[in-house]
Amino acid sequence: MMLDNKNAIIYGAGGGIGAGIAKAFAREGARVFLTGRTTEKLDKLAKQIASAGGSAEVALVDALDEDAVDEHARAVAARGGIDVSLNLITRGDVQGIPLAHMTTADFTRAIMTGITTNFITARAAARHMTEQGSGVILALNSGSSHGSPMMGSTGPADAAIDTFIRNLAVEVGPSGVRVLGIWVAGIPETLTAAGIAAVNSEMQLDDAALQSILSHLDGMRMLKHSPRLAEVAEVAVFLASDRSSGMTGTFTNVTQMFPS
Repeated sequence: MMLDNKNAIIYGAGGGIGAGIAKAFAREGARVFLTGRTTEKLDKLAKQIASAGGSAEVALVDALDEDAVDEHARAVAARGGIDVSLNLITRGDVQGIPLAHMTTADFTRAIMTGITTNFITARAAARHMTEQGSGVILALNSGSSHGSPMMGSTGPADAAIDTFIRNLAVEVGPSGVRVLGIWVAGIPETLTAAGIAAVNSEMQLDDAALQSILSHLDGMRMLKHSPRLAEVAEVAVFLASDRSSGMTGTFTNVTQMFPS
């Protein structure tokens, strides 16, 4: 198995992407530490992983709380180290509004939340990983920093995380720690009407409208189909594993919307 006996922390594991990746990590032998601010979804996910023969534990951790993240990281490290750290925290993005018409609060929220939580969780992992001489820190965003009109705060937030990941990789690389990211957007299994409304309040979609958006996204892809959750999870497994040991300081493009 690709992640046999590795300890993997997933921040924000209660969402659709978190569940998909957590199950894939556990299937490949990782002990998965699921964190979030509410336990209902996390407990359900942990039971699903356990029923499939995997190992998962749940902890209430606010990934914007430095002390909580550091304390949890210490607890995991004491049980054999931290091998993988993945941040999937929701940032509060606002889209569909021209930049010239956005409020300052709507523009800065995703940038500040995204870079702050990724910094806090990556810093906690890096401190333990550099001591043990190995580990993989993973981030995920939409890849919109390339230039995506009407994506509001998402592009600048992605750009901040992209730069942080690359700079951190340079600093911790000599200690054997790898830092990588995944670009992905519009996963059909996780793109819901409620999720779209959360980033663009003017888009209240019924099922037909949602399917229309999904079809439109398919047409925008270079491969003319959107990445499935299982495909994204397999990329995360590969990046977290020793099979990608020659990679660091870069993002893997699973959005298929533009060349890397």
